[in-house]
Amino acid sequence: MKTTFPDYDHCITAIPNSILKHFGAEEGRKTSALLDSCLKKEYENIVVLLLDGMGKRIIDRNLDREGFFQRHLKGVYSSVFPPTTVAATASMLSGRNPCEHGWLGRDCYFPQIDRNVTVFSNKETDTGLPAADYPVASRYCGYEDIVQRINRICGKETAYYAAPFAAPYPKTFEDVTGRIAGLYSRPGRKFIYAYWNEPDWTMHRKGCHSEASKALLRELEAKVEKMCGGLDNTLLLITADHGLMDSECVTIEDYPKLLECLVRLPSIEPRALNFFVKPGKKEQFLSEFQKEFGEKFLLLSKEEVIQRQLFGPDKEHPSFRNMLGDYLAVAVSDLTIYRTKEEVDTIIAVHAGLTEAEMEIPLIIVEK
Repeated sequence: MKTTFPDYDHCITAIPNSILKHFGAEEGRKTSALLDSCLKKEYENIVVLLLDGMGKRIIDRNLDREGFFQRHLKGVYSSVFPPTTVAATASMLSGRNPCEHGWLGRDCYFPQIDRNVTVFSNKETDTGLPAADYPVASRYCGYEDIVQRINRICGKETAYYAAPFAAPYPKTFEDVTGRIAGLYSRPGRKFIYAYWNEPDWTMHRKGCHSEASKALLRELEAKVEKMCGGLDNTLLLITADHGLMDSECVTIEDYPKLLECLVRLPSIEPRALNFFVKPGKKEQFLSEFQKEFGEKFLLLSKEEVIQRQLFGPDKEHPSFRNMLGDYLAVAVSDLTIYRTKEEVDTIIAVHAGLTEAEMEIPLIIVEK
């Protein structure tokens, strides 16, 4: 299985940075030459539609090569590390890489409160209880997103969301496309950031190439094509945060000699495990991990993670290094290590490792 590291010269963060540059943000950040060229045409409407989990391999293996998405495929980009929703959507929204914004994965260790937090739910990862009476990730790793930033630059409402996390809180994909259509009809230049949680949700539970996943992808493709029929003077960019692959899953609870070495259960992701090791237990940890998972995971010390610039080559968030444990184990195979048996029993497809299937994302461009 091919190990694929993120290409930070040609990755998802270039997409928002090209758009921000187009709206007047001049920071000298890496942009997409392809998008920069498209944006010279001064479209009235610029829309980014991010379909969660729809990696390049997903569309190659599930959709017709003569279909709408493949006909409009213009490029292949890298996700960030880890290729997972929290890290990659934060990069899409901020134009920054994970070492800069600090949203490293589903479960992050926050040194300010000395605990692991599931960032989207704001709950303690280990107990499921509220982590705090404030949003922990936003307080300690907050950022101005692309919609907020464009509106600040333009001095008026120019940018909008069409996503379940923002009013009017669409509940179906039809609600998302309807929101895009409604915003499109408003006069003036505008940017719309749209997001939907599929095909990720279905693939996790049914597998990457199941009939359910294939049917869902065909349905999403048809609905996007139908929406495009009503657009004009619009640049629509369709992409993903990461891809997925089917996996064999185990739980760390089944490896007591490894578990006894840890200060706390691992954070970040089941395919990018952040380990804090007890004093005096590092030799045992290294020996046990190598014995059980040596060919399946790339085990890096904290120093190696920083030296490799795995989370990005940019200026680090002040909390970044303290969020990292002593070691990071990254999947380079189809094996995934979950924290609990409940997760193992419900998940088929996964992401956040260093494989091509997880890392490569499409850039589909529709010019109307």
